[in-house]
Amino acid sequence: MIGLISATAAGAAARDRLAAAWPDRTRVYEGPVGDAVRTAFAQCEQLVCFLATGAVVRLVAPLLSGKTEDPGVVCVDEGGRFAVSLLGGHAGGANELAREVGDLLGAEPVVTTATDAVDLAGLDTLGLPVEGDVAGVSRALLDGEAVALRAEVAWPLPPLPVTDEGAYTIRLTDRLVAAAEREAVLRPPTLVVGVGASRGAPVEEVLGLVEDALREAGLSVASVAELATVDAKAEEAGIVEAARRLGVPLVTYSAEELAGVDVPNPSDAPLAAVGTPSVAEAAALVGGGELLVPKRKSAASPAMATCAVVRRPGRGRLAVVGLGPGARDLLTPRAKAELRRASVLVGLDQYVDQIRDLLRPGTRILESGLGAEEERARTAVEEARKGQAVALIGSGDAGVYAMASPALAEASDDIDVAGVPGVTAALAAGAILGAPLGHDHVSISLSDLHTPWEVIERRVRAAAEADIVVTFYNPRSRGRDWQLPKALGILAEHRTPRTPVGVVRNASRPDESSRLTTLGSLDPATVDMMTVVTVGNTATRDIAGRMVTPRGYRWQAAQEGAE
Repeated sequence: MIGLISATAAGAAARDRLAAAWPDRTRVYEGPVGDAVRTAFAQCEQLVCFLATGAVVRLVAPLLSGKTEDPGVVCVDEGGRFAVSLLGGHAGGANELAREVGDLLGAEPVVTTATDAVDLAGLDTLGLPVEGDVAGVSRALLDGEAVALRAEVAWPLPPLPVTDEGAYTIRLTDRLVAAAEREAVLRPPTLVVGVGASRGAPVEEVLGLVEDALREAGLSVASVAELATVDAKAEEAGIVEAARRLGVPLVTYSAEELAGVDVPNPSDAPLAAVGTPSVAEAAALVGGGELLVPKRKSAASPAMATCAVVRRPGRGRLAVVGLGPGARDLLTPRAKAELRRASVLVGLDQYVDQIRDLLRPGTRILESGLGAEEERARTAVEEARKGQAVALIGSGDAGVYAMASPALAEASDDIDVAGVPGVTAALAAGAILGAPLGHDHVSISLSDLHTPWEVIERRVRAAAEADIVVTFYNPRSRGRDWQLPKALGILAEHRTPRTPVGVVRNASRPDESSRLTTLGSLDPATVDMMTVVTVGNTATRDIAGRMVTPRGYRWQAAQEGAE
């Protein structure tokens, strides 16, 4: 919950805007400011104070406990010009909250945390438990000193400026090891603990068994991702409470699912009790992985709990990102977030140049020239399979004549895939022309490099006969100068020479150009690969120099009657 505190009418007005925008996230604290701050500080995870920073500093100073316990605090000035991350920038989420408040109120977010100021991912912001010399390693990263990454397990990380050797070290491990001098240890959630228990098994027995098994195997409890068991034990109090105390979810599977998992130590007892020859091992192994601790029983007599531990490989992540038509303000916030998240960027060299300044320090860039689409797709998938966080970029929408289809043709279910939509060329050109796509429309690429012309021609004919607005991608190049005239000729068999045609080159870019002509007047020689050609249907009209296709046909009938 976010506590909102104000002292003046102007502050209350801004406070109320936040409260209205985030009704489920915020709570307004009225009354004397000092009392309101103290109460909200004790009750909320975050505070937004519409007060001077000095006043808030004096009010919260006696309340501070530590960076991991204190709420995040953001101050907004009386004029609503700045949203200042004052306390708990990382652990309390104040840095991100300042940005959110700034977006909503039109205020400039002020973030002074060192890593954020230079756009480095803070070690305490990665969502992983971290221990050791976090401050020292962070300073080394900020100062440009050599910091080595020792990844004992594969796990996708955001970009970090690390090397193979260095005086400082970031160690990525699920092992029960103490951090060395000048070392920060990150613990990824790689371990799955399968648990079985008799009815009424006490939590102390279940939890003690799990902790003993991990410790004796040299594994860190901080890397446990989940407890897993059979559906029949979903409400077994000892298991449920053990998961709660460990701070991990309890995941359950049907007996039928578990019975289908090959395990080294099946038993007749669970088969008779819940319908599967294995609970602990099978539940841990459902998602695959390496069995580190085979089934073991608790030390109690009689033993009422069993457990097994599996290390699941870290799944790499591939984000297929559409960059839009070229203008920076048409690059979506989600696309920007994925670019900042990726430790590996794969893309066409000219597209990489468009967004190079948005990448975080340490991003590894794998770029290539025109004509290497399939190679880039394979490279991106291979990097994701190594456990990396990868962004594969394409212009417009990556799913439209771009990189998504070749990448997903290479990818299997061993990596996570996220698609990030972008503003595609047809939409960018349509917005420039007016509203040509107001009714049914289709996009057709005239490039026959990947598709036989016979197929392309059949699709153009179908669109022509169906009276659908057509946007032509890749309409003409030096080596392909006859396809566009041929396609226009097919459309002309079903549409009059007066049919509006929009021609847009380099939509949204500094050298953008556009014109509205007709099917009978368009000279194909004026079109190139950087151009999008949109041909209207029989209802499309030129209205005040804008290309408009009506949503319905009543308008068309009225227009024809007027003519």
